[in-house]
Amino acid sequence: MSDADEILIGEGVALESGAAPVTLRMLSGLLDVAITFAALYFAFAVFDAIPFNLNDAWLGAISILITFTCLVFLPMTVETLTRGKSLGRLAVGLRTVRDDGGPITVRHAFIRALVGVVEIYMTAGMLAVGTSMLSSRGKRIGDYLAGTYSMRTRGGGQRLAPLMMPPHLAHWANTADIARLPDSLALTGRLFLGRAASMRPESRDRIGRQIAAQVGQYVSPPPPPGTHPEYFLAAVLTSRRDREYAQEVSRLRRADAETARVGALPYGVVDAEK
Repeated sequence: MSDADEILIGEGVALESGAAPVTLRMLSGLLDVAITFAALYFAFAVFDAIPFNLNDAWLGAISILITFTCLVFLPMTVETLTRGKSLGRLAVGLRTVRDDGGPITVRHAFIRALVGVVEIYMTAGMLAVGTSMLSSRGKRIGDYLAGTYSMRTRGGGQRLAPLMMPPHLAHWANTADIARLPDSLALTGRLFLGRAASMRPESRDRIGRQIAAQVGQYVSPPPPPGTHPEYFLAAVLTSRRDREYAQEVSRLRRADAETARVGALPYGVVDAEK
C-alpha cells in the first residue's frame, strides 16, 4: 500500500483511502450527466409550454436561472442531502468524501458543482477525465479545489472485526477508572485496531504507541508494566463499550419505569379500559 493510497484519520492513523478508479468515476459521471440533461430538457419543456408574455431579456434571465438550477443547485443539493452520493454514484457504489475521509458539506458540494460546469459540461468532460487520469486518487479539478475525492462504498474492504477483551487485562480494565474519551480519539483507536494487521510494521508500532499514550491520559491506574499498546487499546475500548452499553440499558429501564409510574392511575381508581 503506497502513501498515495492512504489517508490520515484523527490523530494520524494511516488507512486505505479506497479511492475510486477513473473508470468507475467516468461511468457514474455519465449517468449523472444524462440525468442532469433529462432534468434540463424537462424544465425547458415545462417552461415553453406555459404561455408567458415576456420580452427577450426576461426569457434570457429565466433560461440562465433554469440552467444554473439544473447544473449547479440540483447536484449541490443532492450531494449535500445524501452526504456525497448521487444517482450515478449510487448505481456504481461510490461516495464523495473529504480528503480526511469525513462527509462533505454544502461548501464542498457547491464548489464541485460550480467547477463542474466548466470541466464537465463546457469541455465535454475532457478536462475532468484528463485531470482524473493524472491523479493518484482520480480527483478532478473540482475535487482539488473542494478538498474531496470519490471512494468506493462497495467492494472496497471488509467490516471491522468486533473488539474482544484481552483475558490478561480483564481484571485491570474492570477496576480501572476510565474517563470519557473524546469521540475522535476513540474512533481513531478503533480504526487503528481494525486496520493494524494491514499496516507496515514500523508504522503500526509507532502509531500504536502514539495512540496508546494519548488514551493513557484518560485511564488510571496505568496498565501493568510491559503491556502491549494494542492490548491496552483493546482493553480500554472494550471496557468503554461495555460500560456505555450497561449505562444505556439502565437508562432505558429507568425511563420505562418512570413512564409506567407517570401513566399509572391514582390508588383506588379503576381503569375503565381493563
